[in-house]
Amino acid sequence: MKALRYLILAIIGIIVLVAAAIAIAIAVIDPNDYKPQIEKAVEDNTNLDLILDGDIGWSFIPLGLELNNVEAKLDDQSFVSLQQLIAQLDFWSLISMSPRVNTFVLDGLDANLSVDKQGNGNWTRIMKEDAAATGTPSDGSAQAGDTAPTPAAAAEEGAAEPLNFNVENVQISNARVHYDDQATGQSVTLDNFAVNARDITLGQAFPLDLSFRVETNQPRFAVDAAISAELGANEALNEFAIANLDGTFDMNGEPFGDKSVQATLGGSAEVNLENEVATVSGFTASLADLKLRTDLSVTGFGDQPQLQGKLDIAAFSLKELLEALGQAPIDTADPEVLTRMALATDIAGPAGTVALNGLKITLDDTTFQGDARYGISNGAIGLNLQGDKINADRYLPLASEEDAAAQGSAGDSQSASSSPATPAEETDLLPLDTLRALIMDINLGLGELIVSNLTINEIQSKITANDGLLKVNQFSGKLYDGSFGANVTLDARSDNPSWVIGSKVNSVQTLPLLQDLAEMDMLSGGANLDLDVKTTGNRISALRNNANGLVSFNLAEGQFTRMNLTRMACQGIALANQESLTTSDWGTSTPFNDMRGTLKIDGNTLNNTDLVASLAGMALEGDGTVDMAASQLDYELGLRIVGEIHRDPACRVTEYVKNAVIPVECRGNFTEDPAGLCSFDGSRFRDTLKDMAANAAKAKAKEEVDEAKQKAEEKVKEKLEEKLGEEAGSKVKDALKGLFK
Repeated sequence: MKALRYLILAIIGIIVLVAAAIAIAIAVIDPNDYKPQIEKAVEDNTNLDLILDGDIGWSFIPLGLELNNVEAKLDDQSFVSLQQLIAQLDFWSLISMSPRVNTFVLDGLDANLSVDKQGNGNWTRIMKEDAAATGTPSDGSAQAGDTAPTPAAAAEEGAAEPLNFNVENVQISNARVHYDDQATGQSVTLDNFAVNARDITLGQAFPLDLSFRVETNQPRFAVDAAISAELGANEALNEFAIANLDGTFDMNGEPFGDKSVQATLGGSAEVNLENEVATVSGFTASLADLKLRTDLSVTGFGDQPQLQGKLDIAAFSLKELLEALGQAPIDTADPEVLTRMALATDIAGPAGTVALNGLKITLDDTTFQGDARYGISNGAIGLNLQGDKINADRYLPLASEEDAAAQGSAGDSQSASSSPATPAEETDLLPLDTLRALIMDINLGLGELIVSNLTINEIQSKITANDGLLKVNQFSGKLYDGSFGANVTLDARSDNPSWVIGSKVNSVQTLPLLQDLAEMDMLSGGANLDLDVKTTGNRISALRNNANGLVSFNLAEGQFTRMNLTRMACQGIALANQESLTTSDWGTSTPFNDMRGTLKIDGNTLNNTDLVASLAGMALEGDGTVDMAASQLDYELGLRIVGEIHRDPACRVTEYVKNAVIPVECRGNFTEDPAGLCSFDGSRFRDTLKDMAANAAKAKAKEEVDEAKQKAEEKVKEKLEEKLGEEAGSKVKDALKGLFK
């Protein structure tokens, strides 16, 4: 026991002696006496010019160091300076092997970082060239046999016992860092940087307050931030936590149209590096009136993380948000749209996939529901959404009077020329590199869509993409008492992509469709269409020039609503009869039954050679071309007379008129008034008159033959009756009837 007592007394004695030695040294030695040596040591080993204008002080309890008014210059320019640095360490905590920083104060730090026009930073010139090249001090103090512990060895040594480190108070104030890049003209300033933390102990939470201001000149932008939170870390430094986060950011400058905008952050988070688990709880973020909230957990920090949580974006007005951010307003035909947008979803999915389940997107009075997924490693996109109804025309820009005038002017110049105006510079239609990288499987549905004033119902679409091959396997819907379906294949694996387009239309009523689409009412009937087109290219002009295929169509039980083909036919018949029409009320339409034909697509030209339709007393026949590039129609129609077509006496169908063709021509720009495209073709009517004359000659010759036959028969009868008598003559008469017939 005596030995133990002596040992304890010896240890206490040593501690007292050490403390006394330190106290005496502090009392006797004045560090200010060594300023010249300190400044010279810095100048000898670096390119810095150290200036110690203020006092250097130290204390025993607590054991500390204080520096005042320190500046380091580089190339005669201030590199870094500080007004005050105080570092105090609790002496007795060192004795107990639990170091505790009593106070750390840093006030008035000012650092200037710059990059010259050659891209070299001034901080790279701090060390002298010989020291920087060898990595050793210029005084050669490092010995050949000296070795430093490797990071692995240091980690093993530190892993033997957790670090027990405590800081009572940390204060950083009035700190400033300025960065200037002469090569780009960019400058960034971190100013008014301040940190306050207390009772920093590993293993428990401690409060932290942080504030700063950041300014940039390109673009001109500034943000003032104030952040408070409770931080925590375990002794092994592999678990971190932040709680009660409250951050406010006041921003202004050119990105926001010189308006002031506020953003906020809040919530809690925990990270476990060893287990690779991170959790975000009650996290909120806001920007003007945009507010986001999420709870999220992440397991695995590699390329196969697994996510679980919720995401909610509260209803907000996009127009009000853009106005608050100083952005240009979105001009829409309906000023009430883009005023209510929201999103809510659950986040889940297997490892490596972000899955949004129960996804609900609100756009004004339209709701989309479904699910989505994203492959983190390969970027694969999956989407399955079903919407109720949307009027897309409400979201289009409102056409101004200037736009309408410009369109009218463009239309006039277009119609005045037989060829379309060539755009000054045509760009590619699709980004091929992006398409080749796409992996998609998308299913979209919509109950009702109004677009370009058309109403389409029960829309379903399925789109897939992989390795540059994009397919619209299904695009179908209901349209004006009928239905449509289409499919498209785009092969973008080459720089000259190929397209295959197919479509079928069944019983779509053309009159309401044309009225809603283009305010045209020239044609009615149930349209059936079968389209098969192929083309190549990545520009509109190339797609049109390279297009080829067939379009088969027929219209059942329809009518031409803005033209009367019966009147045109009667004009020709009256000319043939050398009479004048007396009817004045012809009406404005022509009914027909089953008009059909085939269009052959050859670049910008559509050729048709088999147009036929059944009209009252007539058969419509026609052929011609449509130049899509010039919007020009060139059609020759024929109205073959097959029966009575009108009650007007001058339009009576005689034998020589029957089967004659009354010519009609349709020529002009079909984007203009369609009623003025078709008219009676007087130049071709001469051929019709020849046919009628030939028919008349045949009819007259037949009449002459019949008259000669009748006279010959009567003469024979008379002679036979004279020779054979009445009784025999009547019998022979009956036999002769069969003979002459």
